[in-house]
Amino acid sequence: MGLDLKALVVREKTNLESFASKVVAIDAYNAIYQFLAIIRGPDGLHLSDKQGRVTSHLSGLFYRNINFLSIGIKPVYVFDGKPPSLKSAEIEHRKQAKRDATVKYEKALKAGDLQEARKYAQQTTSMRDTMVQDSKKILNLFGIPVIQAPSEGEATAAHLTQTGQAYASASQDFDSILFGAKKLVRNFTNSGRRKLPNRNSYIEIVPEIIDTQKTLAELKLNKEQIVDLGILIGTDFNPDGFERVGPKTALKMIQEHSRLEDIPQIQEQLERINYKQIRKIFLEPDVADVSEINFEPVNYEGVTKYLVEERNFSQDRVETSLNRLKKALEKKSHTLEQWFSE
Repeated sequence: MGLDLKALVVREKTNLESFASKVVAIDAYNAIYQFLAIIRGPDGLHLSDKQGRVTSHLSGLFYRNINFLSIGIKPVYVFDGKPPSLKSAEIEHRKQAKRDATVKYEKALKAGDLQEARKYAQQTTSMRDTMVQDSKKILNLFGIPVIQAPSEGEATAAHLTQTGQAYASASQDFDSILFGAKKLVRNFTNSGRRKLPNRNSYIEIVPEIIDTQKTLAELKLNKEQIVDLGILIGTDFNPDGFERVGPKTALKMIQEHSRLEDIPQIQEQLERINYKQIRKIFLEPDVADVSEINFEPVNYEGVTKYLVEERNFSQDRVETSLNRLKKALEKKSHTLEQWFSE
């Protein structure tokens, strides 16, 4: 479901070039789910290799990171660990939604409605262990750091911004703000031209950055209060939120009463929610202890061998993209040498 803070946060449009030379901690599962949902054939099915293994996520990671590295962005991918037990209801909700979407997909496919089939196919997206292993392998070949979080990947990504090891955390989910990310960038891994569903038109998706401190100042809240606001609206740990409480109502309640315990009209519902534990998940998250982040050179031969020989990617396309990256990196290196020599 995801936390709905869109109407409240201070968002600023930006572009990928503004992140050149900056370390960005990416919520890996969030990014890979996007690739799996978007990169599909006309019938809605994933791209796959000759053995029938899904390759949509590899295609997304390959081309997107070519772009990042060519610009000079330093991506770091943070993978989820074991989810908190309070997330079980949300996980079951997502599974049921995927089961429902599968039925609708098969019905649309049978009716020959490929547009509808593709729409519902995107909603059936799920992650398998092999996909995680595939993703880590291609990232390692690119020399891109991979961090395994003990629990929520967003929490560790946010922590990296707090320690100064990353400039921003990248995710579509606003939960990163509750986890304390100094800056959250959305549309980072899916920016670009996108076709609108069921319409013959396109939109340009651009990255947007949210400065948490600016947002807190604008809303006149502190970090504990925005967590309580999130609980009112509904998080992954209490997905239904509070009855008849949307983002603006939640903000008004917190601004007026400061904390959940002091809001008179929600006390009966509050007794049924483990709000203190949810607060602790956000304010005292279980995060990876990262002492240093190291970037390695791109293993061009390794990337080509893996994608072309093992996963049946087009050799021409892979080599063309890698040559573009190589030229971009050489140009940056040459420019840097000139700057130091002058």
